[in-house]
Amino acid sequence: MMKQIILVFVGGGFGSVFRFLLSKIFNTESSGIPTGTFMANILGSLLIGVLLGLAAKNETLTQNQTLLLATGFCGGFTTFSTFAYENYLFLKNGDFLNFILYAILSFVIAITAVFLGLYLARL
Repeated sequence: MMKQIILVFVGGGFGSVFRFLLSKIFNTESSGIPTGTFMANILGSLLIGVLLGLAAKNETLTQNQTLLLATGFCGGFTTFSTFAYENYLFLKNGDFLNFILYAILSFVIAITAVFLGLYLARL
């Protein structure tokens, strides 16, 4: 059990650092939508689809690899809490257009990315 906790911890740490870097590079005032957070959530959704697809396909990944990469890295890389807070800020500032665009596009594209990842893993 301790080994599994450490795998999730390490994967989550790396995922969080990568998300932080994406946010620092791509979240700018001029873009309107928080592009770094959006990218992290979409890329993380695609990656978890591929990883879990590979894990299910002929047991390509071990349980420990899945914990490190899917649960840990993707869990730390993607962020629903930041996404929710950014939408709160759009509403607070009366920016209903960006709120609607960001919320709908995030959900639709992220879910589509999971399906795409699962499909790619089957190839």
